[in-house]
Amino acid sequence: MTDMSVGRQSAKTKPGAPRPRSQLADFAAQFAESRAAVIGLVVLAVMVLAAIFAPLIAPQDPYDLASLSILDARLPPGTESMNGYVFWLGTDGLGRDLFSAILYGLRISLAVGVMSAVFALIIGTSLGLTGAYFGRRLDAVIMRLVDLQMSFPPILVALILLAVLGRGVEKTMIALIVVQWAYYARTVRATALAERSKEYMDAARCLRLGHIQILTRHLLPNCLPPLMVVLTVQMAHAVTLEATLSFLGVGLPETQPSLGLLIANGFRYLINGTYWISIFPGIALLVVILSINLVGDQLRDMLNPRLNR
Repeated sequence: MTDMSVGRQSAKTKPGAPRPRSQLADFAAQFAESRAAVIGLVVLAVMVLAAIFAPLIAPQDPYDLASLSILDARLPPGTESMNGYVFWLGTDGLGRDLFSAILYGLRISLAVGVMSAVFALIIGTSLGLTGAYFGRRLDAVIMRLVDLQMSFPPILVALILLAVLGRGVEKTMIALIVVQWAYYARTVRATALAERSKEYMDAARCLRLGHIQILTRHLLPNCLPPLMVVLTVQMAHAVTLEATLSFLGVGLPETQPSLGLLIANGFRYLINGTYWISIFPGIALLVVILSINLVGDQLRDMLNPRLNR
């Protein structure tokens, strides 16, 4: 019997022996070790699906002025309207069903937070990789911009930008991208500096591969684990920052209510005891941020060799 046939027989799985699991299965099993992370992922998935299918789930369109009635304004939770509909979470000052307004607010808050974090990831990763790979003056210029960006509080930079640009979804996303890209750039640069001196990078240079091919196919994949952790943290930070800007009245306009704007609309009624207008959107915002942070903490423990058990 040849060595090749012996190798084939040894490669076959013996009857009754456990089959080797794929990397995805190992990753899922390791992630499932944390019950808090699993619960956070499930809750986050439910809220994302509820936001996506809000037009099908919400009993009322909060943007349709014809469906609103001033007689339904500030009704407490569980109140039945004149049409026979029960407002389980009450209504706000405009007579909008608060449950429907929260679902639509989730769509805007999650969309602005996720999209701004993704675009900031692309910009920061590109600059960080380029600076670490080419080094010298280009790296010095990029890192001085990062230091300048991170020397100011993010909320202050966002307030100044929105004061110049004005209110709106696109303008709020631009402000969030500007205050986030530096975190990704610094993270990916630190990882790329440690990777560029390894043997596989020297082999890629010896093969005379192009710079873009080395950056995208060799250097970038080895920088993804810490970037995924930063991405989850920055998503929660972006949602929080957008809610803060909307609460202060400089973020999204009244016609596009996010969770922060819903909280601001009910803040004026807290003195009168109308607590539900601010409390329920605040709980929804808290659940979203907590779920993202739980998932991010578990990813950090899994992808960081020093914290991996």
